[in-house]
Amino acid sequence: MAEITAKMVAELRAATSMGMMECKKALVEAEGDMAKAEEILRIKSGNKASKLAGRTAAEGVISTFVEGGVGAMVEVNCETDFVAKDATFLAFTQAAAEAVAKANPADVEALSAVIVNGQSVEDIRKAAIAKLGENMTIRRFARYDTTGKIATYLHGAKIGVIVDINGEEALGRDVAMHIAASKPICVSKEQVPAETLETERRIFTEQAIAEGKPADIAAKMVEGRVRKYLAEVTLVGQQFVKNPDITVEKLLSEQGATVNAFAMFVVGEGIEKKVVDYAAEVAAAAKV
Repeated sequence: MAEITAKMVAELRAATSMGMMECKKALVEAEGDMAKAEEILRIKSGNKASKLAGRTAAEGVISTFVEGGVGAMVEVNCETDFVAKDATFLAFTQAAAEAVAKANPADVEALSAVIVNGQSVEDIRKAAIAKLGENMTIRRFARYDTTGKIATYLHGAKIGVIVDINGEEALGRDVAMHIAASKPICVSKEQVPAETLETERRIFTEQAIAEGKPADIAAKMVEGRVRKYLAEVTLVGQQFVKNPDITVEKLLSEQGATVNAFAMFVVGEGIEKKVVDYAAEVAAAAKV
């Protein structure tokens, strides 16, 4: 059997970014052949990515990329907050955001095939999984291509906002910060989904009836509550967080600006995290 030296392990680790013990095992299996050991690691790292695919990835970060009038924002998930802070993971998320902006993929599946610096996004993902040992998934992205300005705001990398605005970039950032804080669902009342508005109207009507109001009074109450609801959930209807004396609509009007569209992502929003009962697991293991 060929002697496996620390230098060989270090060289293989530098070439593959894999763990030290994995590199040593590959070299032993390859009987010291560096090229064969690298091939073994490539095969095993692919298997590793596949095995991790079923594990819940509910942590992660939001990344953005802006170049000229094109901007992109992506949510990339991993399994632990520890990995979410790792440089390799963050580099992958940034590569994904850049790929969205420059290639304009139709969906996440198409994004995986986009080439960034000579590698596909999927290959970069698998390499990161192999190095860090956690599942990673690109969950969603938003992209705007505009003749106006693109503004972004990241709140600790866990909340991300991208805004397509006709106005100054500083105003766009203020609006993006407001969106992160106040969480509107759309720009204006015209964009509120009809089914959402109908549900709210039905609830308000039932409330008015339960209060025993006459039909004409009840109708006025319902319309008043609908107006209040629309002000609460639309960007232009909300009170501006940095100056509650004015609405966002007035803020924009005073500066001759308009918001064309926005997107807001919250890391892990809607993903069901697996709850692990460690006490039960230990008790079960003790019975074996």
